[in-house]
Amino acid sequence: MDRRQFLTSSAALVASGTLPAAAQAQACADQPRHEPLDKQQQQYRIGYTTNTRGGWEGDPFKGMREGREAGFRYMEIFGASFCRPDTLYYPDNAEGLMRRIFEIGVNFVSVTGGSATGNTRFEDLDSREAVIENHFAMARFSRRFGCQVQKTNTGRRRPGGTTDEDLKVMAGTINALGKRVNEELEMQLGVHPHLNSQLQTQHELDFIMANTDPKYVGLVLDTGHFTMAGMDPLAMGKKYGTRVLEYHLKDTKPEDRGGTRNVPGPEVDQMKTPYFFPMGEGGVDFPGLMAYLDSIQWRGFLNVELDTSPWRPPQESARITANYIQNVLKIPL
Repeated sequence: MDRRQFLTSSAALVASGTLPAAAQAQACADQPRHEPLDKQQQQYRIGYTTNTRGGWEGDPFKGMREGREAGFRYMEIFGASFCRPDTLYYPDNAEGLMRRIFEIGVNFVSVTGGSATGNTRFEDLDSREAVIENHFAMARFSRRFGCQVQKTNTGRRRPGGTTDEDLKVMAGTINALGKRVNEELEMQLGVHPHLNSQLQTQHELDFIMANTDPKYVGLVLDTGHFTMAGMDPLAMGKKYGTRVLEYHLKDTKPEDRGGTRNVPGPEVDQMKTPYFFPMGEGGVDFPGLMAYLDSIQWRGFLNVELDTSPWRPPQESARITANYIQNVLKIPL
């Protein structure tokens, strides 16, 4: 009998009460336990998402290298980036990916979403088990890097939008996924409302938050996507407080401050008509947001995510934002 078989059989005997007392004590001591998660020392950790169109979209490692040169030490990236033949690290080569990112000098905020070919139909009841398995497997991969929050979007928005029946199914799937992530990985699931996804509007967000367990499901609040979906990110941050697990930071035009009245559709090409910008353009009240987060002693990742950089290389946009975070918000990278 090997050690694994011994531990398994011993655990069963302990549960049944048939193992002698001394052997019970030894078996309990030998059983593997999760290491406790270290509490984040600094109040804020600053990350950067490396999928910026305009120069980084074809090579995740270029984004990491140039983001690190701009001063960022943590990177968030879609798990699909590691499912391609030229960057095939998921699901079985986390160690190889660790070597590459540690050589660059970065670690991950999280490796997000599901696999490139996995099911993302959160609104489809028949797809529930496939959706959960797809996203849980990526969370397990992300956990290998010490990540504690798993962010996910909810699939592409259908032309007819999201119905209340869809939302009921989505809430059930998201809650079941969050429960599994919490109980098996000791992570927290953060759902990310996103333009042109199945979770976009305030009604949809409020429904999901009201119909999921806060123990298992939190929120990733994106200042750009919330603003351009017609929501005030500061007001929504205050509404959900510490249930917000992570913030995504990007700016919008000044006239869209507090929630746009002109929600862009999927036909708008941000490489030609951008509505997201590096921090400091004036559409999002970042000082007000930081004052609120300070007041409730919120702790976690503030993750910059710029979807496109049509007018300058992505690294230059990253430097503009890095300067704003350090010089205006007075937060070290």
